[in-house]
Amino acid sequence: MSVRAFSLFFALLTVGADAFVLLALVLAVASRFSERPAAALRWIRDIVGGSSLVLAWIVALVATLGSLYYSEVAHFPPCKLCWYQRIAMYPLAVILGIAALRSDHGIRRYVLPVVAIGAAISIYHYQLERFPAQASLACSVEVPCTTVWVWQFHYISIPFMALSAFALIATLLLLGPLPEEDLLEAEAEGTEKEVSR
Repeated sequence: MSVRAFSLFFALLTVGADAFVLLALVLAVASRFSERPAAALRWIRDIVGGSSLVLAWIVALVATLGSLYYSEVAHFPPCKLCWYQRIAMYPLAVILGIAALRSDHGIRRYVLPVVAIGAAISIYHYQLERFPAQASLACSVEVPCTTVWVWQFHYISIPFMALSAFALIATLLLLGPLPEEDLLEAEAEGTEKEVSR
């Protein structure tokens, strides 16, 4: 597969990921005001539900393999910000895989902060690509952070792909079932409210 075909494939995955994240976000906000979006969100939760860890693991694994393809096969040298994003993404491919095997939904407490850090770095890197005149301490002359190796659909670059992967992982984890201890806590709060009435 050529680098161009591979980049188009990953750009299409990115568009799909962004569409799913945006849909979930719109439904989550709209469900505060109406029952119909809340029902649609519950329907998506029912579909994703128990598979959320496996799906999040697949996203992390594909993102990891994609970044390795770009550096090792396409020979795009990763800049420092790319490495920071990799530092956030690569462990997720292992951690989420283990959590999926164990059905450990409590892992999201530990994974979501890493996802948020990776997403923040991706946002910074993406805006640095768009506005390269800025000074950045993370960039080097040999491998500048402003080099755009991939540009699909007039907005998708490698940092944007990483951002979409982080956002999709977070969305899938939040759509999954609550960990057992959170369920017990929610039930206890519900019981306390009923008793106080």
